[in-house]
Amino acid sequence: MDSITQAALGATVAGVIAGKRCNAKVLLAGALLGTLPDLDVFIDYGDDISNTVKHRGFSHSLLILLPFSLLLAGLFKRFKPLADWSFSRLWFLIAASLITHPLLDTFTSYGTQLLWPIAGYYSLSSVFIIDPLYTLPLLIAIGVGLVKRPLLSRCCAIGLILSSVYLGWTLFAKGLVENRAEASIAAVSINADAVFITPTPLNTLLWRVVILDGERYWEGLASVLDNQPNIEFIAQPKGQWPLAVEPRELTALQTFTHDFVRYDVQADDLVVSDLRLGMFGNLAFKFKFAELGDNGKWQPILPTRLPQGTIRGDMSKLRDRALGDQSINASLDLCAAATC
Repeated sequence: MDSITQAALGATVAGVIAGKRCNAKVLLAGALLGTLPDLDVFIDYGDDISNTVKHRGFSHSLLILLPFSLLLAGLFKRFKPLADWSFSRLWFLIAASLITHPLLDTFTSYGTQLLWPIAGYYSLSSVFIIDPLYTLPLLIAIGVGLVKRPLLSRCCAIGLILSSVYLGWTLFAKGLVENRAEASIAAVSINADAVFITPTPLNTLLWRVVILDGERYWEGLASVLDNQPNIEFIAQPKGQWPLAVEPRELTALQTFTHDFVRYDVQADDLVVSDLRLGMFGNLAFKFKFAELGDNGKWQPILPTRLPQGTIRGDMSKLRDRALGDQSINASLDLCAAATC
């Protein structure tokens, strides 16, 4: 999630645990702890693939954050003891403010290495990386609490409950779409190797469904407000890796995406894209892996991330599709045919 959301979550968690001891300094400490795990974005791992797949790694691991919280609590207790704060309460505040960050990240589509160094990316994929309906209750709770100081901790608790209920709603909404997707896939006899479902930007009404099917993949949109249960899918070529050897960076990207990638030749460049992040025709993570040499053969390079470029399709139609207009397909009128 975005930094504002993580700071607000850390602040409200700290406010609830502090109880009557809650004040502006406690909220600030919680906000700082809540954003701390994302400082790994400043680490350069040597190439764009590594920087992508290793983000949300050690700094988001419960196996690292829990011992780290003990260390921080011990340092505070040793060098800056706080009156009326027991070690256990101090540790609980620090630990909860830290670990709620990666736990919230797990609700997004990116993937979080909760048990690093044990391999594995965890993702519930039920929340977009920026979702105002999750963040606003937290921010409002903090604002109201700071105005009415005696109620600060209680306001934090209310905001945290409301935002948590919203997370529950996102899982319920995704479950509805999953059931529809299974029925729609069976109805059109798609050979689904794997299915990925994620909310579209800034909402949890409209969901994107991506289906791997051999050398192609299908993409559709489903809203919880749709009148008809069927989902229209558009087929697209997945492509193939054309070189004899797969570099370690490609293997890392395949693992990170659970093989939801497509391969394209764009001019003289070999491009591999993450199918999970973005929309039809507007994938957010594209990497250049090779260049076509003068001899007509591919020359591998250190993978570099490409800029997203101009947005394609009519994004203004997202609202109408979210409200149940099923005449709008997954391409947002970028193309009208069943395949494009």
